[in-house]
Amino acid sequence: MKRAKHVLLFDSECPLCTFQSRSLAWMDWLGKVEMIPLNDPRTAEIAPDITREDLLEAIHCITPENEIHRGARAIRFLGMRIPLLLPVGLFLWIPGVIWIAEKVYAFVSKHRLFFSKIFGCKGACAIMPEKKES
Repeated sequence: MKRAKHVLLFDSECPLCTFQSRSLAWMDWLGKVEMIPLNDPRTAEIAPDITREDLLEAIHCITPENEIHRGARAIRFLGMRIPLLLPVGLFLWIPGVIWIAEKVYAFVSKHRLFFSKIFGCKGACAIMPEKKES
């Protein structure tokens, strides 16, 4: 069965990932993306070939055609579909920028719990409610 929306898989146990997914959901005025936490049973159906370790390392965006975009490439992909992220999406298409963005993304991902504490993501998530589907 083909989905109507892109799906963003994220780690809901990580405050930084949760904050990032909630921010993206609020920016998604056109309703192009469905945010699904990794612990949701639908994850196994949507991404049967992606290991749990890979899912924990980076966000994954899966298109209705089952194309998979991971990490910084998922941000670039979504940047071209979420109006407020268009400048980010365009910037990530500049030659060489995605390579740097992937390195930065991998570093932040590896240290995400540390960054969550520094940036106070847990507190930010408490004041940023989850966006309800309309």
